[in-house]
Amino acid sequence: MKTIKVGLIGFGTIGSGVIKVLAERRSWLKEKSGLDIELALVCDKDLKARRPVKVGKGLLTKDVGKILYNPEINIVVELIGGVHPAKDIILEAIRQGKGVVTANKALLAEAGQEIFEIAAKCGVAVGFEASVGGGIPIIRALKDGFVANRLDAIYGIINGTTNFILTKMEDEGLDFKDALRIAQAKGYAEANPALDISGRDSAHKLAILAYLGFGAAAKPDAVYAEGIKDIDRADIQYAGELGYAVKLLAIAKRSGDRLEMRVHPTLLKKDHLIANVKGVYNAIVVKGDLAGEQLFYGEGAGRYPTASAVISDIVDIAKGVAGPVRLGQGRLIKGIADMDKIRSRHYIRLSCADKPGVLKLIAGVLARHRISIASVTQKEKLHGRVVPIVMMTHEALESAVSGAIKEVARLSALKGKVVRIRIED
Repeated sequence: MKTIKVGLIGFGTIGSGVIKVLAERRSWLKEKSGLDIELALVCDKDLKARRPVKVGKGLLTKDVGKILYNPEINIVVELIGGVHPAKDIILEAIRQGKGVVTANKALLAEAGQEIFEIAAKCGVAVGFEASVGGGIPIIRALKDGFVANRLDAIYGIINGTTNFILTKMEDEGLDFKDALRIAQAKGYAEANPALDISGRDSAHKLAILAYLGFGAAAKPDAVYAEGIKDIDRADIQYAGELGYAVKLLAIAKRSGDRLEMRVHPTLLKKDHLIANVKGVYNAIVVKGDLAGEQLFYGEGAGRYPTASAVISDIVDIAKGVAGPVRLGQGRLIKGIADMDKIRSRHYIRLSCADKPGVLKLIAGVLARHRISIASVTQKEKLHGRVVPIVMMTHEALESAVSGAIKEVARLSALKGKVVRIRIED
């Protein structure tokens, strides 16, 4: 039986999970894979912190070189996160002829193309299933399962923290801050949750999915990202009354020879495939011209779902079935679509003074920007003489809606921030 020696860099939450599974299921993996996967060394800058798994002192090191330059180690697993020094570590492992497994979404979104190209030249495989969707096999599906398809769209919920917060707001009527505090208390949100609630984490993951599915090599900063901190529980309530759920969606959608790439709160009809995905779960829809719409669902993060994906990559690389990363349909996509030129329907909520003529004034602004109103609902007064007005528009140009909102916001009759949420059908 072939023995595969693994060097693991990063002894944090995910690293601990990988180590525990490799130790407890070594015999299981032998039977299922025909490989004896041996943990050779574990590297971390802090070897004194308490972990949920014990590792013998002889397997621990602070010197990453003992893994990178050890000729007996076949595969390097990078789980430290961030761009630097992770990028240098991965590139050096590749140059040393070692297979690489990583869960590093930020690095792959920023420098994935460079890493994959160098790996291909060196004849080395890079596994990164754990970078998007935790244990959901979405990377493998895009690389292999949809190989005969021309993809039209990849979209979904790819951040469990924000989905948990929105679920709490919907199911329990909580406001954003209270729902965030619960997420932090349960360990679903970081003490500084900015990367998640801003939509940037989803933008990193979307960049990886779009690269695989469409060949669109877009840096994360090129992905439009809008977070959930301005979503009020009233919006979730009003959306529900209209038959919609509010979700933070990551969307890569073909638009001619351009690719729409955007992350933002979105209204979905309640009977939509992913409208009822709750809590920390992720759900990703891939739409191909042959396979139609396929749904991938599961836990999007966590010690064991992510460890499952990491070990799957280790086995694939060891078996020699993890080939180079090849771009999907790159010749069909000429660039990223300008966000201002995207067309969609919109939910717009305004807090207005309760006096005659206000609605006509607002409708006039929208008409000047060529925005057609599908429906208007005036809600009960919130306080004093302020009335919430909810409008649903027909499909309109993004730049037109943005311009109209800016103009409406300057009206003296407006008594609060204008809330706009895009709608996907």
